[in-house]
Amino acid sequence: MNDSSWGAPPQAGYWGPSDQGPVQGVAPAGPAYDAHYAQQTRPMPVVPDVPDHGGDQDDDRGAARLSGPLFRDEPSRDDTHRGANPSAQPYGAVPQNPEPMPDAPQPQPQKKSAGRDLGAAIGVGVGLGVVIVASLFVVKAAFVGVIAIAVVVGLWELTKRLDERKGIKAPLVPLAVGGAAMVVAGYVRGSEGAWVAMALTALAVLVWRMTAPPEGYLKDVTAGLFAAFYVPFLATFVAMMLMADDGPWRVLVFLILTVVSDTGAYAVGWRFGRTKLAPRISPGKTREGLLGAVAFAMAAGALCMQFLIDDGTWWQGLLLGLAVAVSATLGDLGESMIKRDLGIKDMGTLLPGHGGIMDRLDSLLPTAPVVWLLLVIFVGSG
Repeated sequence: MNDSSWGAPPQAGYWGPSDQGPVQGVAPAGPAYDAHYAQQTRPMPVVPDVPDHGGDQDDDRGAARLSGPLFRDEPSRDDTHRGANPSAQPYGAVPQNPEPMPDAPQPQPQKKSAGRDLGAAIGVGVGLGVVIVASLFVVKAAFVGVIAIAVVVGLWELTKRLDERKGIKAPLVPLAVGGAAMVVAGYVRGSEGAWVAMALTALAVLVWRMTAPPEGYLKDVTAGLFAAFYVPFLATFVAMMLMADDGPWRVLVFLILTVVSDTGAYAVGWRFGRTKLAPRISPGKTREGLLGAVAFAMAAGALCMQFLIDDGTWWQGLLLGLAVAVSATLGDLGESMIKRDLGIKDMGTLLPGHGGIMDRLDSLLPTAPVVWLLLVIFVGSG
């Protein structure tokens, strides 16, 4: 070992292949050096020794040189020897003749989107239609069961969203049991049975909520009473239509007109819609779409009343179609208002292309009492 300490900087002189010491005439690097050399040298960062490539003797015996594009614009001798590109620009330099940049891609015009998966929506709609028609014309009681199931699922979606978004805990158990009982009572006992079941359901909601702490009692039972009226009570009018002798045909007309109204509003609004109907509630709805709903529903109403309902006439169908278009639109806006308040797009995800059950019942529920009342006025209770 030599007598230099750990961490001392290496000597700058050239060392030969043997251990005989530095080459004569070269001053050793370090803090102690001769004044003569101090006038001929300058402080430099310590870099590794450059290997001998057979170059000039002065370079070989001098201190290690600093070279490279970091300190000088032209390539060094070592860079040239190693095959570096002499024409390469130094780091950070701006090219003198930059190549032209390719033109930025122009944005392509976007096609107008329908806003949902039409394939899934049509498939689910056809499947639901088959179930409804089969149960409606085979066994009336089976269709009542379909209504009750839809009511229970709709109540579950509504109460779940209220709990998730607002912390409102409307009691689901009394709502589900009372809602199903309400539909059955409406089919068996008519409007009288529906009102009695509604009152008992409201009482059950008030009592059931008493088992929990009193905090939030008022908002929970208020939401429960709203849910009981909004979903099962309005759905009871569909069961009451079914009571008539031509009940299946009345229910079919009700479903056809509501679906045609929604389809007309959607098709016309998507193609020709320009003026917003209620932008703060539902930005997608337009006045042109509402006119399409009225036109489609009135035309379908005239045909349905003339050919499907006993003693019905075409002009009654025009009035019925107009009323359905208005009530279906108001029902759709009403549920949109609820969803805006909750900050959600759909009530659920049970039906691909449609959302949840409540997203399909939104226009049907408020339309049911309107159709039931007008059919009773036009052709009687049957």
